[in-house]
Amino acid sequence: MAEVVRVLIADDQALLRGSFRVLVDSTPGMEAVGEAGDGAEAVELARQLAPDVVLMDLRMPVMDGIEAIREICSDKTMAGVRVLALTMFDMDEYVYPALQAGASGFMLKDASPSDLVAGIRVIATGEGVLAPTVTRRLIAAFSRDDERARPAPRLVGLTGREQEILVLIANGLSNAEISRHLVISLPTVKTHVSSLLAKLHARDRAQLVIIAYESGLAERGMPT
Repeated sequence: MAEVVRVLIADDQALLRGSFRVLVDSTPGMEAVGEAGDGAEAVELARQLAPDVVLMDLRMPVMDGIEAIREICSDKTMAGVRVLALTMFDMDEYVYPALQAGASGFMLKDASPSDLVAGIRVIATGEGVLAPTVTRRLIAAFSRDDERARPAPRLVGLTGREQEILVLIANGLSNAEISRHLVISLPTVKTHVSSLLAKLHARDRAQLVIIAYESGLAERGMPT
C-alpha cells in the first residue's frame, strides 16, 4: 500500500462528494486527488490521476458506475486502481454487476466514517470489502435466481482445502476467522488464499466471491 492513499471520489451529488473529501483529507495517510460528477468523468480522471482507490457511486448520469468500473478495471494502464462501490441500499440490484465488472467491494453510503476509512485502507492493500451479512444475502438472492446464465465452472485444479476456503470467503469470513474455523494457522490460510487468487486469475477476494457464486460452490453453505 502506498504511504499516502490517493482517493478519487465519484458521485453525482456535490454535497456527498464534499463530505467524502473532507473525511478523506482529514484522515492521516489519505489524500483526495479529485472529484467526478458522473461515470465518464470518473474514468477520465482515473486515467489521468492514477489514484489508489476510486469511491464510485453506482447510480450516476452520462455513464453509470457499473460501466465506469468496467472501463477502469479492464484498462491495463489502470491496473493499480482499485474501486470501492458505494450504494444507498445493501440489496441494490447494481451491487452484483458492480462486483462482476471488477469492483473490489462495496459499502453503504450511510456507513460510519471510521468504517468507510477502514474500507478504503483495505481496498488500497489489494483486499476486498464485503460485509458478511450482505454477502450472505447476495448468495441467497443469486441461488434463487434460476434464470441467471452462469459461465462455465472455473474450479478445475483446486484442492479440496482450497474449495473449502473459497466457500468460507464467499460467506464473508476474514483470514483470521477462516483460521479459527478450520483450526489452521493464519500463514497457512494466507498461502491458500494466494493460491486461489493465482489459480482463478482473480484480482482480489471480491472476485473470488463472484467465482464462488457463479460456479455454484457458494451454495453448498458453510463447511462444518
